[in-house]
Amino acid sequence: MKRLLPLLAILVLWSGPVRAAEGSTPPYETDLLKLAELLGGLHYLRPLCGMTGEDQAWRGEMQALIDAEQPSDARRGKLVAAFNQGYGSYAQVYRTCTPAAALAVQRQLEEGARLAHEIVVRYGGN
Repeated sequence: MKRLLPLLAILVLWSGPVRAAEGSTPPYETDLLKLAELLGGLHYLRPLCGMTGEDQAWRGEMQALIDAEQPSDARRGKLVAAFNQGYGSYAQVYRTCTPAAALAVQRQLEEGARLAHEIVVRYGGN
């Protein structure tokens, strides 16, 4: 269920966010990049910690975010780089699921839900 919190918030966000003018950076960019980084970390850690069936789930969440945002090539590159940074930073540290890795998963889920909620509250809606 906790996995669904960021997903639901992202879906609400993209139903009607404040769009930046063509070629400009939206006001929620920093939070969106952090969210992408969290998704990358979850993409690595959740399967490592035995969450079967999630091998591609978080990559799919990232793709859905990109599809909904429809960023320019430059912004898409930044989002993908943030996702990869999140993945790579945990891949360098954890080879097996440890209590610290499980705690990192929990914290990322909580932070992702918080960030997505804040973006929706500040910038979502019509």
